[in-house]
Amino acid sequence: MPSLTTSISNHLQSRTTQLIILLVILSLLIFLTIPFTSLPGISLTLNTSSFITAAPSPGGPGPAVNGSGLKDEGSNFVGISISSSCDLYDGKWVYDESYPIYAPGSCSYVDAAFNCFKNGRSDLAYMSYRWQPHGCDLPRLNAKKMMEMLRGKRLVFVGDSLNRNMLVSLICSLKMFKNSKSSTKKGFISHKFEEYNCSIIFITAPFLVQHGELQQRETLRLDMMDASASNYHDAEFLIFNTGRWWNPNKVKNGVNYFQEGNVLHSKMEVGEAYEKAINTWARWVDENVNRNKTQVLFVGYSASHFGEKQWNSGGACDKEKEPIVDDKLLTPYPWLMRTFEHVISNMKTPILYMNLSKMTDYRKDAHPSIYRGSRTKRKNGIIVQDCMHWCLPGVPDSWNQLVYASLLLSSNVSSGHQ
Repeated sequence: MPSLTTSISNHLQSRTTQLIILLVILSLLIFLTIPFTSLPGISLTLNTSSFITAAPSPGGPGPAVNGSGLKDEGSNFVGISISSSCDLYDGKWVYDESYPIYAPGSCSYVDAAFNCFKNGRSDLAYMSYRWQPHGCDLPRLNAKKMMEMLRGKRLVFVGDSLNRNMLVSLICSLKMFKNSKSSTKKGFISHKFEEYNCSIIFITAPFLVQHGELQQRETLRLDMMDASASNYHDAEFLIFNTGRWWNPNKVKNGVNYFQEGNVLHSKMEVGEAYEKAINTWARWVDENVNRNKTQVLFVGYSASHFGEKQWNSGGACDKEKEPIVDDKLLTPYPWLMRTFEHVISNMKTPILYMNLSKMTDYRKDAHPSIYRGSRTKRKNGIIVQDCMHWCLPGVPDSWNQLVYASLLLSSNVSSGHQ
């Protein structure tokens, strides 16, 4: 017969097993009663703030698109499984023979300096890459639907020549609408589509803040928006950018150039000046833009690929034929974007932040390089290459695809279709 000690031990083991099973069942019951939306990484509804307000840190979550059920004609769902969220700006470039959206050389609005095809570039694979976010699909830009969203409205690009690059890309993507009028003057481009009573405009303001003059010196007013701001504050869509001009060469090394009020700073670091300017822009947006009418977008820093040299000392990218595929070869995250993300985190106005830094860093193959036509220049006998702007058709077409997807999502939410 088993001893008393053995019987007690067996009894305790049995009770322990029963207790463990009971705890497992209770844990499952508790888990099942928690709403899915409170669990990390799971969302059943579209949270508009996750993609309209923004400021993802590198490696962290970006503008999210959560299972909205949104579908565009002739495209895949702009949305994903409910078990994850989608950062539109974290993905890869995929070769797709159905691209580009418009044929090379077919759009008369492409600036000569960006028309790589007409300027003799023979390798054309760079045109046929589309941006593929991890975890969701972007809709192909539907020109007719885009025009319906713009009907009776103004879309204004404000910033430097990269925003102009983006504007021209959009005009070319919408070129099927022939009944349109264009006007151009220094620092200003307007393209009006009569049938839809809408205008797409570009205004040159590379720093966003105002150039000035003090003590017979050219200055940059860090505390004042560019004078053109009064012309666009009430537009329905505003797309800003700034970044490329914030370098020592463009700002005279910060010596007797930055002005606040009547004070001309004898020396100020570029980073400090940039932060002051972005804060000025943020205050202006919060104080002058009607959040119930206007959507504000900000285009992040677009990567350049001059190699180990500078643009004016032999920097080159003309030998590049394919995108970067190894993330280890990407450049460090731009300091300007860290500053910008900090500033917009304190804004009242929702900002759709287009964080292009990583997606453009892959595309070392898609710059005009030596294919600049009449804009080709030489310095000390060496061709000055453009490894900053982008060939068209090309990379900026995907930026406008992202704008289109974001506006689709936004209109889907505002109409109550979730």
